[in-house]
Amino acid sequence: MAKINENFLELQESYLFSTVAKKVAKYTEENPSKKIIKLGIGDVTKPIAKACIEALHKAVDEIGTSSGFKGYGPEQGYDFLRKAIVENDYKSRGIEISEDEIFVSDGAKCDCGNIVDIFSKNNKVAITDPVYPVYLDTNVMSGRSGKYNKEKGIYENIVYLPVTAENNFIPEIPKEKVDMIYLCFPNNPTGTTLSKEELKKWVDYAKQNKAIILYDAAYEAFITEEDIPHTIYEIEGAKDVAIEFKSFSKTAGFTGVRCAYVVVPKQLMAYTEEGKAETLNKLWNRRTCTKFNGVSYIVQRAAEATYTPEGKKQIKENINYYMENAKIIKQGLETAGFTVYGGVNSPYIWLKVPEGITSWEFFDKLLEEVNVVGTPGSGFGPHGEGYFRLTAFGTKENTIEAIERIKNWKI
Repeated sequence: MAKINENFLELQESYLFSTVAKKVAKYTEENPSKKIIKLGIGDVTKPIAKACIEALHKAVDEIGTSSGFKGYGPEQGYDFLRKAIVENDYKSRGIEISEDEIFVSDGAKCDCGNIVDIFSKNNKVAITDPVYPVYLDTNVMSGRSGKYNKEKGIYENIVYLPVTAENNFIPEIPKEKVDMIYLCFPNNPTGTTLSKEELKKWVDYAKQNKAIILYDAAYEAFITEEDIPHTIYEIEGAKDVAIEFKSFSKTAGFTGVRCAYVVVPKQLMAYTEEGKAETLNKLWNRRTCTKFNGVSYIVQRAAEATYTPEGKKQIKENINYYMENAKIIKQGLETAGFTVYGGVNSPYIWLKVPEGITSWEFFDKLLEEVNVVGTPGSGFGPHGEGYFRLTAFGTKENTIEAIERIKNWKI
């Protein structure tokens, strides 16, 4: 008799974004004449930068020749891309990261989910709340969560770190000892950030407790303010305690092309049950070589092009486009009387829903009465209840129209 991984039975309902998609599909089918504007899922709308497309075309032509054909590539990524990442994302900021500490992948979502493979089931996990669902769900699948408390909306073995208006969206250091800490800044879904001083507190905690920080910096390219770290390795000592995730999805529009990378410093250690230190870089490399055949050559050439002068310029133009949308959303919602957060260093806007209504009820009303789609805050965790996320990744025309509809809405 084949047995299942019963941890999957602890997962709650369906994945957040699939639930949103089903609701929108049902409403669209019942109301085919309505124009639905989607500002919910964080997918991009601007075409991929011309420099990347040119690199793709060149690479496609190259692999069509006998001399340029590429078979299996290195699982960790081609040297040309790893070198470009090191030079542009780290050395340019005065940070020493070596090429063999970079692992190129097909998406930060995959990396954030797969990284749990190299950690013990017995680790105590702390997760900011509200949070990107992948962090929590993959730990549930791996058996670290314990049972779900339906009344409280939490898992018994997970340490929740509230990130709400009450604490200025700054998670507090846990009172109990934890082993794995998920941090995402600029934050998805709240769009808020941590200063270097606040982030240093987490690095210090991790060093004192031999914990590991799993730092998702997928949205760092959208940072506009000073003193907001673009990488956790700007903090002294972070290479001793942190794994960092980066992505080309939102910055370069690679949501459909798929390319990202994870940084695992060689000095980063975790421990056996007997207390013996082991390098996580070696473990992640072994896992990568076993379970992954690498990102395609043509995609890595496109990713490399993001670091050319032309690529940087074109990508910056796209980011500015989305951040202008964020400004339109933020200012429009404030004019409409909503309390709004984010949208300054992030493409996400986090709004407080009106009193007496849940975030899913607000989702339904916004869809049915204004024909605009967002994401209910409770889908990101219990502390997301009472909030709602909109993204700036739509077209400018649709963004303006959606906000005008909301401003004229009598909720």
